[in-house]
Amino acid sequence: MSDTPTLAINGGDPVRSKPWLDNFTTGDEEKHAVAQVLDTGYLSMFEGSFHPDPPFRFDGGPAVRRLEDLASDLLDGARVVAVNSATSGLYMAIGALGIGFGDEVIVSPYTMSACAVAPLIYGAIPVFADVEPGGSLSAASIRSRLTPRSRAILVVHQFGIPADMNGIMAIAAEHGLKVIEDCAQAWGAAHGGRPVGTIGDIGVFSFNVNKTIQAGEGGLCVTRDAELAYRLQLIRNHGEAVVGPAGVGDITNLLGHNTRMTEVTAAIAIEQLKKLPALNRHRLELVERLSAGLSRFDFLVPPDGCRGSGRATFYVYPLRYRAELLGGRPRSEFVAAVNAEGIRFYQGYVRPLYSQPLYQKRQAFKHGYPWTAPENRDSAPDYSPGCCPTAERLYDREMIINEHIRPPHGPDDMDDIIAAVAKVAKAMTSTSGGGTGA
Repeated sequence: MSDTPTLAINGGDPVRSKPWLDNFTTGDEEKHAVAQVLDTGYLSMFEGSFHPDPPFRFDGGPAVRRLEDLASDLLDGARVVAVNSATSGLYMAIGALGIGFGDEVIVSPYTMSACAVAPLIYGAIPVFADVEPGGSLSAASIRSRLTPRSRAILVVHQFGIPADMNGIMAIAAEHGLKVIEDCAQAWGAAHGGRPVGTIGDIGVFSFNVNKTIQAGEGGLCVTRDAELAYRLQLIRNHGEAVVGPAGVGDITNLLGHNTRMTEVTAAIAIEQLKKLPALNRHRLELVERLSAGLSRFDFLVPPDGCRGSGRATFYVYPLRYRAELLGGRPRSEFVAAVNAEGIRFYQGYVRPLYSQPLYQKRQAFKHGYPWTAPENRDSAPDYSPGCCPTAERLYDREMIINEHIRPPHGPDDMDDIIAAVAKVAKAMTSTSGGGTGA
């Protein structure tokens, strides 16, 4: 009698039948903090002028400023500017650095769309460099995309795993480039003993509802440069109305926005920051258990979160799938079979950004701007299929994402994932020819 298991996708009993739970990190502490703000009657205390009358201020209310101070302590004393989203923070970082028409910014194709849109907002051209197999920008690929127009690198610490900041910062120093760190997925991560976000010129963090800590929306910009911090504040809060009375000389890119954070959001974010160490410890314990269980399968490559003296904090758990070591079974077949066992794996993360119509048509604004702007006429970025082969391979064939490494899940839940993978692997290696029914 065969001991090959009957997969759930073929009518067998699944490994797991209980549901996966949502990641709720808020509780009584956040409720109390919000109630305190509501009791004051002031839900936001920003004033879009240089010399406001108290209690309204150009730099926000007490909860916003308390959040900035708390985050500064966490980030080795860096200056912090609270904003309404990390997307806003990325746009503001480009603006504060004075980047615009005639400039190029090297970006990742394997991340959220705002990272590549940020340069476009100010008329600069995004140039896509390829990624490493782990998903973050490749220093070697960055070097290959440099031109005389290169002004900055926008690096993403993808999945909460620090990028190769030694290599990237060396390139930046050699060529006089600015570095923006997108740390939206990397709360608490470090590289070379330094918190991510404090290594480059400006770091950006997120309090979006899906992140390790969350306030619904919200974000932080981080810098060690006092002038950059002030420029970020000006862009955050209607800078064009302030630069005159403030006596600001260089007003480039200081057309202001309203990217201000409310007192309610700040109050929630303060309580979430207090919980960050415990939440990260929980994730790392689950990652360790999952990696220990999955490392015995040679067709799966668990993430490596320790580059040198780095520390990853794992926003999600990325795996690489090697079909050639599982009889050539395509990733889609493997994932469908595992998911039928009650697990939730996702394939590919994001399609490389340059495949979007925005880049294929080179049409962001009227008349094809900024690509058709006179200042950008000699900029010729490659957006063709195959320009970033590793990113395409990860999306099409290799990358598998799991999001269960977060509260309220525990070790037993990780064991279910391992058991489902083991069951599918045994079935697939015990059969030849026909598929699993996927």
